[in-house]
Amino acid sequence: MSTSLNIQRQNGNVSKSLEGEDHITGLVIYMKASDIPVSFKSERVQPLSTIESAEAAGIVEYTTDADGTQTAAPWAIRMLHYHLSELYRINPAVSLYVGIFEKPETTSMSFAEVKTVQNYAGGRIRQTGVWCGDRELSEDDLVTLQGVADNLAAGGAELSIIYSPKVSDIKTLPVDLAGAGKCRVSVVIGQAGSGRGAELYSDKENESGTTVGGLGVVLGLVSLAKVHQCIAWVREFPTGVSLPAFGDGTLLRDIDRALVEQLDTTRYLFFVTKTGQAGSYMNDSHNMDSPISDYCNIESVRTMDKAVRGVRTYLIPELGGNVYIDSSSGKMTSYSVAHLETVAGKALEDMECQGELSGYKVEIDPDQDVLSTGTVEIVIRNVAVAVMRKINVKIGFAKSV
Repeated sequence: MSTSLNIQRQNGNVSKSLEGEDHITGLVIYMKASDIPVSFKSERVQPLSTIESAEAAGIVEYTTDADGTQTAAPWAIRMLHYHLSELYRINPAVSLYVGIFEKPETTSMSFAEVKTVQNYAGGRIRQTGVWCGDRELSEDDLVTLQGVADNLAAGGAELSIIYSPKVSDIKTLPVDLAGAGKCRVSVVIGQAGSGRGAELYSDKENESGTTVGGLGVVLGLVSLAKVHQCIAWVREFPTGVSLPAFGDGTLLRDIDRALVEQLDTTRYLFFVTKTGQAGSYMNDSHNMDSPISDYCNIESVRTMDKAVRGVRTYLIPELGGNVYIDSSSGKMTSYSVAHLETVAGKALEDMECQGELSGYKVEIDPDQDVLSTGTVEIVIRNVAVAVMRKINVKIGFAKSV
């Protein structure tokens, strides 16, 4: 026999890593107590940043008996495994915290579990998914979710919520849920019309028509995108969903264009196709805020959240410090003003260098009576990075060019 050398490449399951914390993500899932994996019954929230770690925690498609017989896991677990697989597919470097909680028996929900997962992560989560595929979309739930997010923001733990509710009939979804004050909540109504997502939706265990949704895909895109980037950027963020559908199983290609436009105007998130481009993409990066708000898109909220976190990080050490006053005018000295303006703008300078802001300006009025009030008022104006949502082209024949 001739000599030979055989080398087999192995998957060492080495987790990828990204700089910063913009990719840190949460996922809240509600299911029946009997379906919750054993490891989550005692520890409701766990860091799971690879599919291998998720499967080790009991989030599997099949269980194997001692004799080697494979049995399908409960539908809810297989559904969660699918969403995690999609999330890791799009962003292998995501840092993910998964919380599995028992579905409440009451008709109203507090969604306090979002705060539970954020607290477990030390306030570091930037976006979190909430899956309620067996719960109809309602105004009350959106208001409650926004309230939870506002409460977290007040405590310095800002995040965006991607909500996936049940879609019983795409034609009867509410058209008036968007409005002022809901900038931290986005609603996903799209799902895959083929592959594993479609199989789960038509599974015999899903007799009630629970929406599978596209939460894993959207969370993957948001966590992958830089804070200023729109997840509907065609060149950068294909979804990998080959056949777009909605949460009631209706295929995108089977519904009238007018309805698609209405769903987009209503500010829902779903998958669409683009003429001349293979695959599918997000219709936009809407949240449920008013369309005329400065914060009506996910990237606007994420960018401002990052700016606020950065300014806070640099300014907190200044609390209790001295501010020098010009003895002749009673105004703040120029060097005290310059120092605080520099400190307040440090994080914004970094964001501008990284392309996350077009520019910024920090201003402090030196005439403030800091001796009497002990308060320094700082005004910061950020110039956002624009998103090109439409392109208008004029084209025609000419006698010469």
